[in-house]
Amino acid sequence: MSNQSILPSPETDLIQPPIPEQGAPASIQEINEAVKESSAWVPLLKSEIGRVIIGQQHLIDRLLIGLLAGGHLLLEGLPGLAKTLAVKTLASAISTDFRRIQFTPDMLPADIIGTEIYNPRATGFEVKKGPIFASIILADEINRAPSKVQSALLEAMQEKQVTIGEESFNLPELFLVLATQNPIEQEGTYPLPEAQVDRFMLKVIVDYPDRNEERRILDTVAHTDAATPVRPIIDAGDILTARRVVDTIYCDDRIKDYIVSLIFATREPENAGLDLKGYIETGASPRATINLKVTAKCIAFLQGRGYVIPDDIKACAPDVLRHRIRISYEAEAEGITSEDIVQQILATVPVP
Repeated sequence: MSNQSILPSPETDLIQPPIPEQGAPASIQEINEAVKESSAWVPLLKSEIGRVIIGQQHLIDRLLIGLLAGGHLLLEGLPGLAKTLAVKTLASAISTDFRRIQFTPDMLPADIIGTEIYNPRATGFEVKKGPIFASIILADEINRAPSKVQSALLEAMQEKQVTIGEESFNLPELFLVLATQNPIEQEGTYPLPEAQVDRFMLKVIVDYPDRNEERRILDTVAHTDAATPVRPIIDAGDILTARRVVDTIYCDDRIKDYIVSLIFATREPENAGLDLKGYIETGASPRATINLKVTAKCIAFLQGRGYVIPDDIKACAPDVLRHRIRISYEAEAEGITSEDIVQQILATVPVP
């Protein structure tokens, strides 16, 4: 399908002509120009991260999508695949505050959000804020903490505020939780509750580098020198400006209908012509519908486009849906994963 087929013609009422009146929607040309201007930092940021991280382009792109969409990411992969290093490198390339929280089985909620401490001089309690009050949070090995600690993140992730005692505190406008977990080690881990998993915009699977990337890692990283310094490329203002531009990116009604069709295929697969009866316990939530559209807009932004195409939806669908489709015991017994179901849906649902 050509890109032009989802773009409005100059005569359509969906998009106004260039130089619209105040309050009217912008033209595609104006959106393209705004995207190019506000995304000038993207190749610079990728280049700076690439000085430290070899390969892992999918992971880096998803981290940038999280920044642009203001959505939290769950990174899952085996140890040693640069999950933590990638997040720390990204944070170092942004002029903002960053905190790493190493989750352990003996943690308490107060270790994350803070607590009230009695001040004998003032004869009263005062609030001591926890590490959650930072713009970028690395929640390292989040599945090692008990459920009460994981639940302490729910309010922060969804409402961008934290309640300590009887008082609520707003978190920074640029607030992003990037969590990592190990998929194979079960001892001493606690599976994330479904309510929290659904609050992660994307679940990104981090895989091994390919042979050429592994060779480059050997040449550039395998030495005893100090870590490669990372210089700040952008600040919070650049990201917030880019978010406003992302909101203006054009999404045709046919693309929106395609998104809804994909979501309903996870809930009513038989209506989409899919033979998945008994394999899906619960389908994707409306939060997945919203995230598919927002994430696709971010992909368009990163590619310098002011409009969404079906390939953008297909590119982000696995990361948006894999953790939101709960498979049945029958599917597990037959070795069918949520990833397999997503791929079947993408291959079956007609593309506009």
